[in-house]
Amino acid sequence: MTDAVAIETVDLRKSFGSTEALCGLTLSVPRGSICGFLGRNGSGKTTTLKVLLGMVRAASGTARVFGLSADQTEASVTIRSRAGFVSEGKDLYDYMTVGEMLAFTASFYPRWRRDLEARYLTAFGLSKERSIKTLSLGMRSKLALILALCRGAEMLILDEPTSGLDPAAIEQVLQAVVAHAASDGVTVFFSSHQLAEVEQIADRVVIIERGRTVVDGALDDLREHYRRVHFVFEGEAPHAVFRSPGVVSVQRRAREIAVMTGGDADAVKAEGRRLGAVAVDTRLVTLKDIFLESINQE
Repeated sequence: MTDAVAIETVDLRKSFGSTEALCGLTLSVPRGSICGFLGRNGSGKTTTLKVLLGMVRAASGTARVFGLSADQTEASVTIRSRAGFVSEGKDLYDYMTVGEMLAFTASFYPRWRRDLEARYLTAFGLSKERSIKTLSLGMRSKLALILALCRGAEMLILDEPTSGLDPAAIEQVLQAVVAHAASDGVTVFFSSHQLAEVEQIADRVVIIERGRTVVDGALDDLREHYRRVHFVFEGEAPHAVFRSPGVVSVQRRAREIAVMTGGDADAVKAEGRRLGAVAVDTRLVTLKDIFLESINQE
């Protein structure tokens, strides 16, 4: 692991009873990137985040954050001190007020940013006098994000950070994350079910399915390399196996075959022409297309 890499896992495995949560997960997140972490429910996203923070111990494989081994007790404490974490459940102390929660958290972080605290309390419409137990899910999400943003962290690890927010608040939170990453050079690793949010702010994407990485790359590179190639035949489309490297899926219907590829689209087109296609059309794909096709092939 080099200084240019903030997070790296290699062949990470973890089971809970008979359920395999991670099945050889390998991924890499560069420092300073905003990386969207995607996968359907039960794919292993939350388990991965907890392993990275030393909250769950993997059965085998390696997980390193800031070059530190996440499975070593002392190192995991250092990792947590240098990272801001927002859990999916937005864990907060309901018996406290907003102000008490802020003061309690700030006491653990010498680099606490009072300027950011004041800015985001105003921007998010949170009063220090409010009791946490009276906050809506959306307001709890905002408070949890403030606690992560203000601690002077080198990395934000966010599990569904916009859950419970309305569209206007989602936009506000996403812009806060982007601005913070840009101004402080912070690495952001965030899981989300909202593909539009990932496309809006991420420069890198990791997609996992059944505890394994199926896509890992820069978002611009994925957009550049993934294509859907459509073939039309005079009669019924043949039952064909496309062998070009990078083929993700092949869909056949009546006279047409649609091939999703993350490799050489020209090689795929050549295969289709050899099969007798009378028309060939290459189309761009969205992150949604890449996500759905990747997880459905596993």
